[in-house]
Amino acid sequence: MTYFTTTDGTEIFYKDWGSGRPVVFSHGWPLNADAWDDQLNLLAGEGFRAIAHDRRGHGRSAQTGDGNDMDTYADDLAQLLETLDLRDVVLVGHSTGGGEVARYIGRHGTSRVAKAVLLGAVPPLMLRTDANPEGLPIEVFDGIRAGVAADRSQFYRDLSESFYGANRPGSAVSQGTRDAFWLMSMQAGLKPALDCIKQFSETDFTEDLKRIDVPTLIAHGDDDQIVPIADSALKSAELVKDATLKVYSGAPHGLVGAFKDAFDADLLAFVRS
Repeated sequence: MTYFTTTDGTEIFYKDWGSGRPVVFSHGWPLNADAWDDQLNLLAGEGFRAIAHDRRGHGRSAQTGDGNDMDTYADDLAQLLETLDLRDVVLVGHSTGGGEVARYIGRHGTSRVAKAVLLGAVPPLMLRTDANPEGLPIEVFDGIRAGVAADRSQFYRDLSESFYGANRPGSAVSQGTRDAFWLMSMQAGLKPALDCIKQFSETDFTEDLKRIDVPTLIAHGDDDQIVPIADSALKSAELVKDATLKVYSGAPHGLVGAFKDAFDADLLAFVRS
C-alpha cells in the first residue's frame, strides 16, 4: 500500500495507476479513493496516470483527531501533487472532493493544474444564509450529524438510497453498489466524518471558484437529492471563468454509480481535449 506523510505527520494513502498525463481524483464524504476505481481503471487503460487518495480521516489514511478542515484537505492534496511532482494535472472532485479541488486552487493556484472537473460538487455554498437564501437550512446538516453520531452504520445504509436515487421509480442501481457505499463509509473515523460535515456544508467557496483560471467541466445530475443543482452547479458555472456545464437529466448525486457510462465518456473526452 502506498502512502505519503504530510508536514503535520499524517499518513495519506493513495493509489497510482498507469502512466501519462496525470488525472487526480478527490472523493466525496464519507467515502474513499475506491469510489473512483472505475474511472481510475478507465483512464489508466487509455494512456493516463490515474491517482486518487483517501482524505485524512477516511479509508486507509490516518484517522486524525484534528486537521479535518477544508484548508488542510486542500493542503494535503497540494502535498500529494508536490510529493509525486505532478504537472499539467487534471483535477477531478466529487461532492466534498469538488470543494477540495476548488479550495486547492484558491490556496495554491494552477501552476500544476491544466483542467478541473467538479462533479456533483458542493461549491459555492450549501448552507442557507442571508446571502445564500437558496441553500439548505442548518437543520438538514444537524440531522446528518445526529444520524452519524447515533448509529452511523444504519445512517449510511439509509443514505445510500437517496445518494444513488434508489428511491426513484425505475432506478436500476444495484444493492451491491449501495453495499459498497456503506462499506466505504464505515471506513471513515467517526470524529473525522463528523468534522467533515461542517466543512462541506458551511464552507463558502465563492472566492475559490473565481480564482479558477483553467478549463473546468461542471457536471451535475438534475435529480441530485444530496447537493441540489440550483444552489451548486448552476451557480458555480457562473463564477468559474472558463466553465462548461453538463447536466445529466434524472441523475442522482452518486452519478458515477448510476450514470457511469455517460459520465465516463464525458470525462474521457474532457481530459483528452
